[in-house]
Amino acid sequence: MELIVGKTAGFCYGVKRAVDGAKEELKQNETVYGLGEIVHNQEVIKELEDLGMQFVENVEEAKGKTIIRAHGIPKQIYEEAKEKEIELIDYTCPKVLKIHEIAEEYANKGYYIFLLGNKKHPEIIGTLSFCGENTFVIEKEDDTIKAIEALGKSEVKKLLVISQTTYSLEKFYIIEEIIKNEIPKTIEVVIKNTICQATEIRQKETEEMAKNVDSMIVIGGKNSSNTKKLYEIAKQYCKTVLLIENEIELAVDKIRSTDKIGIMAGASTPKESIDKVIEKLKKVFT
Repeated sequence: MELIVGKTAGFCYGVKRAVDGAKEELKQNETVYGLGEIVHNQEVIKELEDLGMQFVENVEEAKGKTIIRAHGIPKQIYEEAKEKEIELIDYTCPKVLKIHEIAEEYANKGYYIFLLGNKKHPEIIGTLSFCGENTFVIEKEDDTIKAIEALGKSEVKKLLVISQTTYSLEKFYIIEEIIKNEIPKTIEVVIKNTICQATEIRQKETEEMAKNVDSMIVIGGKNSSNTKKLYEIAKQYCKTVLLIENEIELAVDKIRSTDKIGIMAGASTPKESIDKVIEKLKKVFT
């Protein structure tokens, strides 16, 4: 049995920065609050809770130093925290902050904004607050025509297209093509690919790996957007793909007859989780 582990598997820069920052704060403070789950991985959440971190869903529940996760927050929360004298420690990923800047700049210039991503994802919820009123969230390719119709009704003649940092690169290109073909020539269109480069590289590596192995294991949290995309990509090119959060969920019987196994992990997956899956595989197959 040959085991191939993705070079880009595991924590991205933004997630590592937030998690390491939280651990440092917890060394100096008995209790630190986290505004929403700092990453979409229950093992990381449990580790931080054991160190004294308390996760809350809204800033009103916080009673001290409060960490902003890598996904970012709506801009009004900064004001709410200031009013309640809550100290915010901002670990929003710099790439997400850059998207906020772009969105606000173009909204102030009167642009309609197409935002590509998952409506319920914390990053999209935060970014929307910087987009102004003329905004349409495109989750999938089929939403694009509806977005173009909404733009037409608004009578705005300028359009900005941006996306969630972890959006599917393949979907982005398809939607970009639809927009270029369907938008009237009278509309000024600015398209900015704001997908994180690390996300692009990870998705491309997943595709190449899936094409060259007999089965794949994708490791990541159940509510992790980028992990789900890796799983979807792998399924397109590999017959057997398992999506698991940890080694306990690994169903070895499904891959027992496999000669070559590929392992990829989402941006919120700690190295320890990947190592434990590899260790279990080696025990079973050797």
